[in-house]
Amino acid sequence: MLTKEQSHDIFERIKKFSTADEIEVYISGGRSALTRFANNFIHQNVADENHAVSIRTAFDGRTARATTNKLDEDSLRRVVQSAESLSKVQHPNPDLLPMTEGNEPLTLIPSRWFEETRTVGPQERAAGVNEIVKVAKREKLVTAGIFSVSEYVEGLFNSRGLARFHQQTSSEISITMLGDDSSGWQKANSPDVRNLNPVALAEVAARKARQSTAPRELAPGKYTVILEPAAVLDLVGFMFYDFAGLALLDQRSFLNNRMGSNLFGENITIHDNVSHPLQSGSPFDGEGAPRQHVTLVEKGAIKNLVYARATVEKMKKSELAGKVGDVRPTGHGFLLPNEVGEAPLNVVFAPPETRNAKTVDEMVASTERGVWVTRLWYIREVEPYEKILTGMTRDGTFYVENGKLQYGIRNFRFNQSLVELLSKVDALSIPVRASGEESFDMVVPAMKVRDFNFTEVTKF
Repeated sequence: MLTKEQSHDIFERIKKFSTADEIEVYISGGRSALTRFANNFIHQNVADENHAVSIRTAFDGRTARATTNKLDEDSLRRVVQSAESLSKVQHPNPDLLPMTEGNEPLTLIPSRWFEETRTVGPQERAAGVNEIVKVAKREKLVTAGIFSVSEYVEGLFNSRGLARFHQQTSSEISITMLGDDSSGWQKANSPDVRNLNPVALAEVAARKARQSTAPRELAPGKYTVILEPAAVLDLVGFMFYDFAGLALLDQRSFLNNRMGSNLFGENITIHDNVSHPLQSGSPFDGEGAPRQHVTLVEKGAIKNLVYARATVEKMKKSELAGKVGDVRPTGHGFLLPNEVGEAPLNVVFAPPETRNAKTVDEMVASTERGVWVTRLWYIREVEPYEKILTGMTRDGTFYVENGKLQYGIRNFRFNQSLVELLSKVDALSIPVRASGEESFDMVVPAMKVRDFNFTEVTKF
């Protein structure tokens, strides 16, 4: 895997080939390995190592990018020539800023690189899968899933003196337990593999598969729901690209005409915080700007957006400038050129006051009649301004009555507004690092929500 010194050496070699006014080099990649299992057997074990070099050049307001994964001299020279040729035929961009010099200090983050994760090999992954399979066989279930690890780096360098570098490890386990007519699921991800417990995850997935045996059909309608963190994550993930300054300027955000309003319940406070101990990722954005801590929602009120550098200048010149909170570079931009602008990617829900925090079991105990949802899938946006989403429950959906889990039920399709959902949250757990299937990992709580709209019952 490339070191910071090797990455900087690649940049120096590239710089000699360039005739551009400015040049930026983004280096990313690393090693990854995955063990996949199904039908209680390992059936795939793969490993990969790859690094990519992405080069952006600028000539008098014109900019473009070209990428290669070949690091020899001829390949680097050719990719520089490609970037320069593309730049020269672009229309000048009046909003293009000079590349950042990187003088601002980065936000301090905890180490996200762990030797214990880096050194996990196929034998260790197989041992973890073996423990998962033991649980499945004991419970007369069939299991499938993955156990993966990776280490990767990203470096950003430019001709104005910027030199940023980040390295990180990652580990992930995803487990599905299958019965004849039921299933259960659990997934976890962490930079530190020691935070993953294959047996504990397998036990929960197996319990859900057992408890949902012989699912009954429940009529569609509006129910109180207990959403586990994975379900919360996959729903709320659909709204965070709208917390971008450029999205508001383009009038493609559900926050247009809603900045400052009390859109959600008072128990909802959301931050973007790259330094949170349960978060991951680098402390700089696609331009090398430091990622800042931003309060997006405070006690239900929409407070701030995130910004790339160019978006700040556009926002300050717009009629929205005095209506959108604090307008400043927040370090949330993507590699240029792009049409998206920026987005918060280190989302953290604030915990409720300790005396108000509820576990999932406590949420169940306080529910007269409702539905417990393990996770959701195949989610799509139906209407963008109210953030109405449709999708289905999966792998552990249960009927709750008189404070107890009664039995497994057939899965539902739902049509639900996120705006309405976050204004009807009756209880929150302590937030955890959660992994789903439809969105990036976040630090989110479980939620008890009233009047969740289930529209159809599935056949399984």
